[in-house]
Order: sequence, then structure tokens, then C-alpha cells
Amino acid sequence: MGNLLRAIFGTSLLLVAAIAPVSWSSAQTNTQEAPAAPANPKPSKPKPKPKPKPGAEPAAPAAPNVGGVQPTLLGTYGDWGAYTASPGGKKMCFALAKPGKSETVPPNRPRDPAYFFISSRPAEKVKDEVSIIIGYGFRPNSEATIELAGTTYAMYTQNDGAWLKNAAEEPRLVEAMRKGGDVTIKGESARNTATVDVYSLKGLAQALDKVAEECQ
Repeated sequence: MGNLLRAIFGTSLLLVAAIAPVSWSSAQTNTQEAPAAPANPKPSKPKPKPKPKPGAEPAAPAAPNVGGVQPTLLGTYGDWGAYTASPGGKKMCFALAKPGKSETVPPNRPRDPAYFFISSRPAEKVKDEVSIIIGYGFRPNSEATIELAGTTYAMYTQNDGAWLKNAAEEPRLVEAMRKGGDVTIKGESARNTATVDVYSLKGLAQALDKVAEECQ
């Protein structure tokens, strides 16, 4: 489990932009003399910028590579994305989000991107495994915590990853997260930097439903 999730910290998922083809029309020769331009032409009015379409989906959080494989986006739901990948030929699916708010103490300490994962790996009979990537190396032998709706869940740490100490708590935690709100992750780096990351849970329930549909 640790080796697979540590392999998640690769380069970011590359986003491919579609380029629309350019249409060309053949020029026609006009033998008539063009009319003279007015002496004082009126300046053209700037075209108004198009308004964003209502109900447009937000962009999915960029997912890191999984074992050198670029995950495939299954859908974007609120602040969460649902993905699938098959590193080593073994299919896995996961819901992923990035923190909406992050703080460090002392302030403004540099760190790599942080992620919250809820993963399923059918070949290993793993469903809804909760883990985080914190963006720095944890202080050795330290614990991280998940705080949700007044309840605190302890996590054991290894390098820059963390998992629930008591895996039996995962179903209760995931069910509570499905109900929305925010979840807070706290940890401490090897350089004694304390961090507080707040993740929105908007769209998580739909992302998990898509993950369950893809990785039954």
C-alpha cells in the first residue's frame, strides 16, 4: 500500500488542449473601385466579452501520475475529480481533491502540492482507502490528524504520505465525508513546520459513486 501511494507523487497530469481547425475561404477578385472611406470614420465599439455559461463545470484538480501512468479523468464533481489508472496492469480508481485553504506555522513555508485521495483497488479487495499527500516529509514518528464534524481521526505517516491508523474507521469517516462540509488535515514536517489544510467536500459523494461504478 505504501509503495503504491508513494508512487503517486510523480509529475502532474498533463492537460491536453484541443485546437480548433482554421477555415480558409478563397479570395475573389473585385474589379469595381472600392468606395472612398469617410473623412471622419467613427471608431468601432469594442465587442463585449462573452459571459460565462451558467452551470459550467469547474476544472478538475490536476492528478499526479500513478506508477508512471497518467490517470484518466472519469468526471468532475464540485471540488473533486474521479479518476482511473492501471499501473502495472492492475486497475485502480480514486477520488481526488486539493486543499481549498492551506496555512503553515511559521507562515509561508514552501511545500509541494497536497492531495486527498480515496482509493479503490479491486485486485487487492481495497475499497475507499483514505490517504493524503502532504507536500513535505513528515517529522519521523509523528502522526497527522483528520478533523471532521467534531471528530478526530489519527493517521500514521511515512515520508510525505499518511493513512488512517485504524482502518476499521474508514467506512464511518467516508460516510461522514459524503454528507458534505469541510475536512481539516493537520501535520508537522521534519523541519518543525505545522500545516493546516482544509478540503471542501462538495461533490465528493458523486465522485465516489463514479469511482464505485468504474471499480466495482
